[in-house]
Amino acid sequence: MNGAESLLRSLTASGVTVCFGNPGTSEMHFVSALDSVSEMRCILGLHENVITGAADGYARMSGKPACTLLHLGPGLSNGLANLHNARRASSPIVNIVGDHALSHTGIDAPLASDIVSIARPVSNWVYTSTSARNVGADAARAVQAANAAPGNIATLILPADTAWSDADDVANPLPFASPVDVAQCTIERVAVQLRHALSPAILLRGDVLRDEGLIHAGQIAKHTGARLLCDTFAPRLQRGAGRVVVERLPYFAEQVLESLQGVDLLVLVGAKPPVSFFAYPDKPGWLTPKGCTLSVLSHPHENGRSALSSLVEALGAAKDSPTVTKLNVSAFSRAGALDACSVIQAVARHMPENAILVDESVSSGFPHYGITATAVPHDYLNLTGGAIGSMMAVSIGAAVVCPDRKIITLVGDGSAMYTLQSLWTQAREKLDVTTVILANRGYKVLHNELIRVGAAQEGIKAHSMIELTNPNIDWVSLAHGMGVEAVRVELHAGFEDAFLSAMRHPGPRLIEAVIS
Repeated sequence: MNGAESLLRSLTASGVTVCFGNPGTSEMHFVSALDSVSEMRCILGLHENVITGAADGYARMSGKPACTLLHLGPGLSNGLANLHNARRASSPIVNIVGDHALSHTGIDAPLASDIVSIARPVSNWVYTSTSARNVGADAARAVQAANAAPGNIATLILPADTAWSDADDVANPLPFASPVDVAQCTIERVAVQLRHALSPAILLRGDVLRDEGLIHAGQIAKHTGARLLCDTFAPRLQRGAGRVVVERLPYFAEQVLESLQGVDLLVLVGAKPPVSFFAYPDKPGWLTPKGCTLSVLSHPHENGRSALSSLVEALGAAKDSPTVTKLNVSAFSRAGALDACSVIQAVARHMPENAILVDESVSSGFPHYGITATAVPHDYLNLTGGAIGSMMAVSIGAAVVCPDRKIITLVGDGSAMYTLQSLWTQAREKLDVTTVILANRGYKVLHNELIRVGAAQEGIKAHSMIELTNPNIDWVSLAHGMGVEAVRVELHAGFEDAFLSAMRHPGPRLIEAVIS
């Protein structure tokens, strides 16, 4: 076998069985070897930012890495925005980046670049294979690095001759660093602090926002009176009817400060202290209130679930029943023109149980987050790193992991144009994804930001830089061109009918919701 086959077989032996790829000449031996390794599922994307976003979604829903296949430095560069988001989500990913053959690197070919330097800002581990006989072991080390808690991005650079040359073996899986247990003295310290705090809050992030982690957090909140909070952009949250109530921190800094006013103890569980997304003139960036004590129960690399369980015991809260969300999808009028609120009301009312709601609705969604929070039980995935053009691609990975669950993507029209090619992959793989485009014909969040940063009044040129008109984007035609059934709606009744139809039928669909 050659190095490419050794690499693939070593990846699958380590549990990496899905490859999202966009290959070029340097990766052709990898592509050819796919036919020899039936355990590896390969999925083509038409842009590298779709590839890296799909790997992020796969990791969030599976808890394990997929691999990406990227072509040289430019291919990796095209995928950096969603690798940034994935790093912020602590998503484990193994990037395989093809490079020129080692014998070709000294002659400055047109596609030559410093791949290592491109990879470093979004990678926790970077390595270049130097021999086909070592490439399987290098793959096992990459998977080990990606799987280390809380989840890392590992980038393995594969020169073309290490793929085509003869290889010897398939590498066995390597052990990876599990989350570290929190010290008992930390548990006891936080228990004392919670007992004495007048207005405590607990900020959660990571896998504590799911399953028993949420239940234990709910028991602690019930016993101590603490509020349960999550980051504005938590990677994954289980919410809806019957799930433990968790408040989402607002987006704007002044709203966060208002929300945290009076909190005298903020306990961090896998989370960092809240900060403003951007700097603004005369507005604070550090959002922990004055006089509030910050206390770390668990760092991101530590076992937050176990720490919460131990804290329940230390507080004597095992018999406390958490406060859970009540189903609230009240009736609404079908009359009138569509707006963001009515779109999200219809989604909340008709979303099936156990759906996965993938949200990049930005300005349209921020004010209406609470509407879907009280719908049927579901998973909620969010834009973690702020680089727009993420969640349509994330939906691909989520759908690959969970083919029996309905995926609903809420995305603004500005964001959606960044990874439009996601629709093609959804169609090709027959993924059960319904994409709702909230088409307000502009980067509306930037209208607010123009004012908030103290910029000059919006003039003709400034307005032209944040509007998506002249021409309007025809989402129905774009979706049809990608092989996805689509419809445009402007009235509330029309959207509800289109969304109901999408929920009742499998496969990819797109609804362009034209809103004011």
